[in-house]
Amino acid sequence: MTMKELAKLAGVSPAAVSRYLNGGPLSAEKRRVIHAAIERTGYQPDPAAQTLRTRSTDIVGLIVPKLDSESVSRLAAGASEVLDEAGFACQLGVSGNDPKKELAFLQLFQNRPAAGVILMGTVLTPELERFLQSTGMPVVVAGQNFKGVPCVYHDDYGAALELTRLVLSKGRRRLAYIGAIEQDAAAGEARRRGVQAGLREAGLDPELPVEISSFEVEGGRAAMERLLERCPELDAVLCATDRMAFGAMQALREAGKRLPQDVAVTGIGDSWAGEHVEPHLTTARFYYKTCGESAARLLIDRINDKDRCAPMQQVVLSYTIQQRDSV
Repeated sequence: MTMKELAKLAGVSPAAVSRYLNGGPLSAEKRRVIHAAIERTGYQPDPAAQTLRTRSTDIVGLIVPKLDSESVSRLAAGASEVLDEAGFACQLGVSGNDPKKELAFLQLFQNRPAAGVILMGTVLTPELERFLQSTGMPVVVAGQNFKGVPCVYHDDYGAALELTRLVLSKGRRRLAYIGAIEQDAAAGEARRRGVQAGLREAGLDPELPVEISSFEVEGGRAAMERLLERCPELDAVLCATDRMAFGAMQALREAGKRLPQDVAVTGIGDSWAGEHVEPHLTTARFYYKTCGESAARLLIDRINDKDRCAPMQQVVLSYTIQQRDSV
């Protein structure tokens, strides 16, 4: 049965049926006759057509850089639990750290349309910035701090600074750093600045030896090998992530270095593996599941803010230093 047929049976216009189905203004008598007609016929509106009419949906997009990442899985778990409790279903998009794919997923969710999107672990390209500023779809960024965009992020700078202080307090002075690309504002720029701030605070040269790595263990291993060629006498290496640190530890052992006697190593993220490698990895614990939960709650608030009157929010999460045997 179509809406027109239902309207004819109830003796009202199709527009009145549409208002009834979508919660619009309608007289009590028209509501009564439409309700009675629906009860007699068992009429069910088409969900896809209703979504197009009302521009509302119970779908939320979650765009992540990859799946084989503990931080991604923990964040996704936190976000999906909160969204599920609120009656939203989560649709996943995996960008492979490709900014063009991120933008394509955002446009797909906008056109579908989705109720909103959580975007994790991204580089703010000019194209993405234009989209975020112009879209009418609620978007929350998780894991990055972008100016003028609702987001939930970690204190990357503070964690790297505190780890640097810890390493220096152990008498290490020949430090090196394995980092991410600078375009990554969190894992790249903010963590590198935190390490340099710690050196500057101690009266040391902040321009320490740096090698850029992928986010994989093999990337950390290759970066460590390059650092050893450049600085064979280094006595500590700070890494932007735990995975980079695991790779660095492999390279150091293969080079005959004792850990931590010869070289101290730190990571960031507090992967479960950090407590099982030898020596156990000193790192900063980030609360990724809390990040996902907070991002989902922030997104739901923005979805429910029909008049777009709520102030733009940015939430920074704390961290905990996990001091273990690698320092």
